[in-house]
Amino acid sequence: MIIKNFKNSRENIDIKQKDIAEFFNLNFTTISGWETGKDTIPLRRLIEYANHYNFSLDYLFGITNKNDESYLPLEIDIDLISKNLRILRKRNSMTQEEVAKKINTSQANYAHYENSKNLIPTTFLYSLTLVYKPFSIDKLLGRKKQ
Repeated sequence: MIIKNFKNSRENIDIKQKDIAEFFNLNFTTISGWETGKDTIPLRRLIEYANHYNFSLDYLFGITNKNDESYLPLEIDIDLISKNLRILRKRNSMTQEEVAKKINTSQANYAHYENSKNLIPTTFLYSLTLVYKPFSIDKLLGRKKQ
């Protein structure tokens, strides 16, 4: 899965894959895999990157074309994310089963995201951008503007 603006964001701030690899203490081939979509960047890593370089998650996922806002660092709050997932689903008059089917997972698995048992993976989070319109990953995760 490609995070649409991950590579562009790196190039816009004029840093190399090896710089990101050093930041995460990973091999640069991992960063290359994230940029090409061969590998999926874990949500915690993506948030760490967004916090460090002040990128909107909506921009990194390609929901917006510009990164023209400043954000406060985001700490993952699984309870808030779960609550927001429930609210979003109910506002769109959908069942857990309907959402699960659209993001290609089981209802039981999706229920774990809404019940604070598991953090929603990056791939499913991206799939939600295709289910809900309009949609903000920053808002869903509770990220606040400065």
